Amino acid sequence: MKLFSCLSQWLYPSKCVLCGKILEKDETDLCHACRIHAPECPVLNSKYPYLNSWVALWYYEDMVRRSLLRYKFYGKRSYATAYARMLGMKLMKEEKLDFDILTFIPISSRRRRKRGFDQVELLAEKLGREIGKTPQPLLRKIRDNPAQSGIVGQAERRANVLGVYEVLHPELVVGKRIMLLDDIITTGATAAECARVLLTAGAKEVHFAVIAAARQHKKVSR
Repeated sequence: MKLFSCLSQWLYPSKCVLCGKILEKDETDLCHACRIHAPECPVLNSKYPYLNSWVALWYYEDMVRRSLLRYKFYGKRSYATAYARMLGMKLMKEEKLDFDILTFIPISSRRRRKRGFDQVELLAEKLGREIGKTPQPLLRKIRDNPAQSGIVGQAERRANVLGVYEVLHPELVVGKRIMLLDDIITTGATAAECARVLLTAGAKEVHFAVIAAARQHKKVSR
């Protein structure tokens, strides 16, 4: 087994999920340079609508943006393990693990068939293993709306996601503190709509965790 592990590492060496550099023996997930220079997103006091709190690993720019594009569209599914490990550590550091249910924002069935997987569901599965909580699918996308990335205005984005999601099992969310997971947040319209639906179904609180956030968080308004 040790020989196989060494051979596998030689043929498929671990690489930094941000820059793609082969990692040294003392490096995990990120190379030293990226660990220092990645645009880390601090925990901020500003809030998105309907969310009790939110946390992100990085700002969505430069190497982070390229990494997430490789993950979503170019087959780098192994990145989910690294993202989840780092997000789990950040949630622990910021004392954000006091919630009842881990869930995620789902993509549409058409997009899932085209992409081959749901990138946030996979991330939730990996994060659940890191923090000891099995993710539960609480939301379903009932309308295949246009991608938010192609819509510019905040009002237009809010309108685009209105009525797009429904709660699968309302009885599971009543009185619960929910941790909602996604990969990217920009204006917060999708996260806000999902949180609104969960709160309407009886959830006590909705918190949010994401890999990357746009820097325009201060401009977000309902």
